[in-house]
Amino acid sequence: MQGNNNRPIGELFSELGTELRTLLQEEMELARTEISEKFSRLLKDVAAVGVGAVLGLVGFLVLVAALVLGVGMFMQLWAAALIVGLVFAGAGFFMIQKGRKDIANAKVFVPEKTAETLKETTQWAKAEMK
Repeated sequence: MQGNNNRPIGELFSELGTELRTLLQEEMELARTEISEKFSRLLKDVAAVGVGAVLGLVGFLVLVAALVLGVGMFMQLWAAALIVGLVFAGAGFFMIQKGRKDIANAKVFVPEKTAETLKETTQWAKAEMK
Protein backbone atom coordinates (compact mmCIF):
# COMPACT_ATOMS: atom_id res chain seq x y z
CA MET A 1 0.00 0.00 0.00
CA GLN A 2 1.07 3.53 -0.57
CA GLY A 3 1.58 5.88 2.37
CA ASN A 4 -1.36 8.14 1.46
CA ASN A 5 -3.16 8.95 4.73
CA ASN A 6 -5.85 11.10 3.04
CA ARG A 7 -7.83 8.15 1.65
CA PRO A 8 -11.03 7.06 3.40
CA ILE A 9 -10.71 4.03 5.67
CA GLY A 10 -13.38 2.16 3.70
CA GLU A 11 -11.33 2.50 0.54
CA LEU A 12 -8.21 1.29 2.36
CA PHE A 13 -10.01 -1.81 3.69
CA SER A 14 -11.48 -2.48 0.26
CA GLU A 15 -8.02 -2.32 -1.30
CA LEU A 16 -6.61 -4.53 1.46
CA GLY A 17 -9.35 -7.09 0.85
CA THR A 18 -8.66 -7.10 -2.89
CA GLU A 19 -4.92 -7.52 -2.33
CA LEU A 20 -5.44 -10.34 0.17
CA ARG A 21 -7.82 -12.14 -2.20
CA THR A 22 -5.30 -11.87 -5.05
CA LEU A 23 -2.48 -13.01 -2.80
CA LEU A 24 -4.44 -16.03 -1.58
CA GLN A 25 -5.27 -17.01 -5.17
CA GLU A 26 -1.58 -16.86 -6.04
CA GLU A 27 -0.74 -18.93 -2.94
CA MET A 28 -3.23 -21.59 -4.00
CA GLU A 29 -1.71 -21.73 -7.49
CA LEU A 30 1.76 -22.11 -5.96
CA ALA A 31 0.49 -24.94 -3.75
CA ARG A 32 -1.06 -26.73 -6.75
CA THR A 33 2.17 -26.42 -8.74
CA GLU A 34 4.34 -27.60 -5.86
CA ILE A 35 2.15 -30.63 -5.11
CA SER A 36 2.08 -31.53 -8.81
CA GLU A 37 5.89 -31.48 -8.99
CA LYS A 38 6.22 -33.66 -5.89
CA PHE A 39 3.59 -36.10 -7.17
CA SER A 40 5.55 -36.48 -10.42
CA ARG A 41 8.67 -37.38 -8.44
CA LEU A 42 6.68 -39.91 -6.41
CA LEU A 43 5.42 -41.57 -9.60
CA LYS A 44 9.01 -41.89 -10.82
CA ASP A 45 10.03 -43.54 -7.54
CA VAL A 46 7.09 -45.94 -7.70
CA ALA A 47 8.12 -46.84 -11.25
CA ALA A 48 11.65 -47.58 -9.98
CA VAL A 49 10.18 -49.98 -7.41
CA GLY A 50 8.16 -51.66 -10.17
CA VAL A 51 11.19 -52.02 -12.43
CA GLY A 52 13.17 -53.38 -9.49
CA ALA A 53 10.45 -55.93 -8.78
CA VAL A 54 10.46 -57.09 -12.41
CA LEU A 55 14.26 -57.36 -12.41
CA GLY A 56 14.08 -59.31 -9.15
CA LEU A 57 11.55 -61.70 -10.67
CA VAL A 58 13.74 -62.20 -13.74
CA GLY A 59 16.68 -62.87 -11.43
CA PHE A 60 14.67 -65.43 -9.49
CA LEU A 61 13.61 -67.19 -12.69
CA VAL A 62 17.18 -67.28 -13.94
CA LEU A 63 18.29 -68.67 -10.58
CA VAL A 64 15.67 -71.40 -10.90
CA ALA A 65 16.95 -72.12 -14.41
CA ALA A 66 20.48 -72.24 -12.99
CA LEU A 67 19.40 -74.76 -10.39
CA VAL A 68 17.77 -76.91 -13.05
CA LEU A 69 20.84 -76.67 -15.31
CA GLY A 70 23.15 -77.28 -12.35
CA VAL A 71 21.38 -80.46 -11.46
CA GLY A 72 21.06 -81.61 -15.07
CA MET A 73 24.45 -80.57 -16.34
CA PHE A 74 27.90 -79.94 -15.00
CA MET A 75 29.52 -76.83 -13.64
CA GLN A 76 30.09 -74.62 -16.70
CA LEU A 77 26.46 -74.00 -17.68
CA TRP A 78 25.35 -73.89 -14.08
CA ALA A 79 27.99 -71.31 -13.12
CA ALA A 80 27.11 -69.08 -16.06
CA ALA A 81 23.40 -69.18 -15.24
CA LEU A 82 24.13 -68.52 -11.56
CA ILE A 83 26.23 -65.45 -12.37
CA VAL A 84 23.55 -64.01 -14.67
CA GLY A 85 20.87 -64.72 -12.08
CA LEU A 86 22.85 -63.03 -9.31
CA VAL A 87 23.40 -59.96 -11.48
CA PHE A 88 19.67 -59.61 -12.20
CA ALA A 89 18.69 -60.31 -8.61
CA GLY A 90 21.25 -57.79 -7.34
CA ALA A 91 20.03 -55.12 -9.77
CA GLY A 92 16.43 -55.76 -8.73
CA PHE A 93 17.31 -55.55 -5.03
CA PHE A 94 19.17 -52.27 -5.61
CA MET A 95 16.25 -50.73 -7.52
CA ILE A 96 13.69 -51.77 -4.89
CA GLN A 97 15.80 -50.39 -2.03
CA LYS A 98 16.44 -47.10 -3.83
CA GLY A 99 12.77 -46.63 -4.70
CA ARG A 100 11.62 -47.48 -1.16
CA LYS A 101 14.11 -45.05 0.34
CA ASP A 102 13.07 -42.26 -2.03
CA ILE A 103 9.38 -42.87 -1.32
CA ALA A 104 9.99 -42.88 2.43
CA ASN A 105 11.89 -39.59 2.21
CA ALA A 106 9.38 -37.91 -0.09
CA LYS A 107 7.25 -35.15 1.38
CA VAL A 108 4.74 -35.36 -1.42
CA PHE A 109 1.79 -33.53 0.01
CA VAL A 110 3.64 -30.89 2.02
CA PRO A 111 3.87 -27.73 -0.11
CA GLU A 112 6.84 -26.22 1.74
CA LYS A 113 7.24 -23.13 -0.46
CA THR A 114 3.57 -22.33 -0.11
CA ALA A 115 3.70 -22.72 3.68
CA GLU A 116 6.63 -20.31 3.81
CA THR A 117 4.94 -17.70 1.64
CA LEU A 118 1.73 -18.02 3.67
CA LYS A 119 3.73 -17.21 6.80
CA GLU A 120 5.14 -14.16 5.06
CA THR A 121 1.66 -13.16 3.90
CA THR A 122 0.31 -13.45 7.43
CA GLN A 123 3.11 -11.29 8.79
CA TRP A 124 2.54 -8.72 6.04
CA ALA A 125 -1.22 -8.62 6.68
CA LYS A 126 -0.67 -8.16 10.42
CA ALA A 127 1.75 -5.30 9.74
CA GLU A 128 -0.74 -3.66 7.37
CA MET A 129 -3.53 -3.84 9.95
CA LYS A 130 -1.51 -1.91 12.54
